[in-house]
Amino acid sequence: MSQHPEKAGPPGAPASGPGTGVWFIGARGSVATTAVTGAAALAAGLQPPTGLVTEAPEFAGSGLPALSSLVFGGHDTAEWPLPKRAEALAEGGVLPRGLAAAVHRELAAADEEIRPGGPLPGDRRGDEELIADFAADIADFTRRTGVARTVVVNLASTEPLPEPNSPRLPASSLYAAAALRAGAAYVNFTPSAGLHHPALAEAAASARVPYAGRDGKTGQTLLRSVLAPMFRQRALDVRAWSGSNLLGGGDGAALADPAAAEAKNAGKNRVLEDTLGALPEGEVHIDEVPALGEWKTAWDHVAFEGFLGSRMILQTIWQGCDSALAAPLVLDLARLAARAQEVGITGQLPALGFYFKDPDGGSSALAEQYAALLAFAARLGARPAEAS
Repeated sequence: MSQHPEKAGPPGAPASGPGTGVWFIGARGSVATTAVTGAAALAAGLQPPTGLVTEAPEFAGSGLPALSSLVFGGHDTAEWPLPKRAEALAEGGVLPRGLAAAVHRELAAADEEIRPGGPLPGDRRGDEELIADFAADIADFTRRTGVARTVVVNLASTEPLPEPNSPRLPASSLYAAAALRAGAAYVNFTPSAGLHHPALAEAAASARVPYAGRDGKTGQTLLRSVLAPMFRQRALDVRAWSGSNLLGGGDGAALADPAAAEAKNAGKNRVLEDTLGALPEGEVHIDEVPALGEWKTAWDHVAFEGFLGSRMILQTIWQGCDSALAAPLVLDLARLAARAQEVGITGQLPALGFYFKDPDGGSSALAEQYAALLAFAARLGARPAEAS
């Protein structure tokens, strides 16, 4: 990773042209900090690219920007510097000890590119002024750093579902509108409205940039997208599918709000309804457990019926670190969206549904989504880049 795009390229390689900007909404959060730290560590050869799908051989010919060419910035309402945030994540076991110090320069450089987000309490700016200010920040970042293009990735805390008659746009939609205005590709890694807000339907339909979302698929829903097709393909009748999530960290605090949890669960349920043809009985409960820190536990209980009415049960337990699961996917998406913009692809990117709980079109089954992703990767490699 470099904050000097003219020097971009794999470690030890000659310069290969302008870099690629990655602008995080929620730039000082756990996922963003892990992504910036990880990109720097991989570019320096300090860690292997475990979990990074775009580093697999199947993507070698896709023309994706090098990890070392990524230049980071973003918006956030928090003031905790990225190097300190990375140190805290290392203390919590999310990052290897010593890694934050090893990439301190890259973290500090990214932190200098973070601008105040909003709207904060007492902010008197209206929606149009906020969109204009956010877009100006993104455009200024692109111009000053000399990157060829910028991808905006929403990593902010989950919002409640928007009120139907609210006169104001939610923050996620303000940032999404700003991305379009700045000519930046857009990825919504959260279940928040973003470009899906009805007020932005016309802007999304006429977007001259690629966009994808929403809600990154990192754990429980990842398992569901594999298991649900198994039940359907083996003609087993799913009677009920219930789940529970125990979350710590910022995600747990945000989802303690029932309205935010409702927005989150909408995506979790989609894979079951799409794959099974109907949503089975059962709910997903989300509980905040601060003692878990950055870790989470997800439990599923599936009641199903087999031949001659035989009733059976499947239970799964997923325990993992959400930031470590999400960060490589975020880097994948930024690289794929940047390359899509480079070759002139605009509008929705349904082929990136592999990464999302609530994707923009396409199948909800992981195997089919992966096939679509590989086909998209081949398409990216087959198309020459447009002039920047």
